[in-house]
Amino acid sequence: MASLHIKTPLFESRPLSLQSGKRVWLKFESMQPSGSFKIRGIGLACEEYSRRGARRFISSSGGNAGIAAAYAGRHLGVPVVVVVPETTSDRAKELIENEGAEVVVNGASWQEANKLALSMLEETDFFVHPFDDPLIWRGHASMVDEIVESGVRPDVIVLSVGGGGLLCGVIEGLRRNDWADVPVIAVETEGAACFAQSVYQGYRVELSAITSLATSLGARQVCEQAFKWSKKYPITNLLVSDKSAISACESFASDHRVIVEPACGAALSAVYESVAELRSFDSILVIVCGGATTTIDQMQSWSREFV
Repeated sequence: MASLHIKTPLFESRPLSLQSGKRVWLKFESMQPSGSFKIRGIGLACEEYSRRGARRFISSSGGNAGIAAAYAGRHLGVPVVVVVPETTSDRAKELIENEGAEVVVNGASWQEANKLALSMLEETDFFVHPFDDPLIWRGHASMVDEIVESGVRPDVIVLSVGGGGLLCGVIEGLRRNDWADVPVIAVETEGAACFAQSVYQGYRVELSAITSLATSLGARQVCEQAFKWSKKYPITNLLVSDKSAISACESFASDHRVIVEPACGAALSAVYESVAELRSFDSILVIVCGGATTTIDQMQSWSREFV
């Protein structure tokens, strides 16, 4: 059986390169069939769980992970239940249901949704975690394999961090391709900065609430492996405002005719705003992580909030 994810485009962004005076490369994970990078790791995990005899997948998600789990379940012929928090958009719930999965809404944040999802597990069920599973990290690492195969070797990789699954996967991919000297800039919005706060405090901080529009970055606590990497891998934490993330989404739609969500806009804003953390690098690669849950109307509505 072919893998559930596809090989995504990688090319230089002429608009961003001209604006920044650097070479800016884009890895278009928004082009995945589920709309985000999540299908790489979740697809791999679901394939493995199916081989182990899973009769049902249960997942917890703020959006993209649930869509990926639902997509994987449909293709593998395994029923899926996705528990989402109240902050999950109607669009995300619709996309999950369109893949044939059942959606259950519970709690103010992913943590509450996750607690209910775990309580629902029966003997033949397998839990599909949105970000904290070595199988998921291994699957996400395949995007780095593709970057290496392309012949592009960036000076730095810029990515968004929520629970830390993408970060863990990219670092695993860099290490297994002997690229462990390529640093990572880990971007969060100010209202969802569990990783940066953990690095600053020296322990895994659990946020009391998510106050950012970037709800798919909405884990209140980063996974333990991501926190461990902060002590062993060259990672720079960067915080951006919701306004910067939304502005980057709008600019990106204009420049590349692609709609992405604020969680992705956070990483893109680092380049659009020429942050100091990028000044020493000549070749920058941004993971365009996804945007399936965002519509034009929604983006315009968010933009009006910051006028």
